[in-house]
Amino acid sequence: MKHLPNLKLTGAGLGLALLLCGCSEVQPWERGNLARNIMAIEMSPAQASLRQHNYASREAAGAASVLSSGGGCGCN
Repeated sequence: MKHLPNLKLTGAGLGLALLLCGCSEVQPWERGNLARNIMAIEMSPAQASLRQHNYASREAAGAASVLSSGGGCGCN
């Protein structure tokens, strides 16, 4: 039990080192690879907007979007 604080400190240091290894600079000529469509969170922004509108109108989740106005009929 005497070595437990050292073990926690070593584990925290190792975890921090692993987190920092994941950080890297992106060079200007590499940014084109990250800007491709396959790297986007939503492949089709129009379809994502329609899906969000349908969800908000059916679930009456007015706080899900600024543009939706709640209600269950979907006629807003």
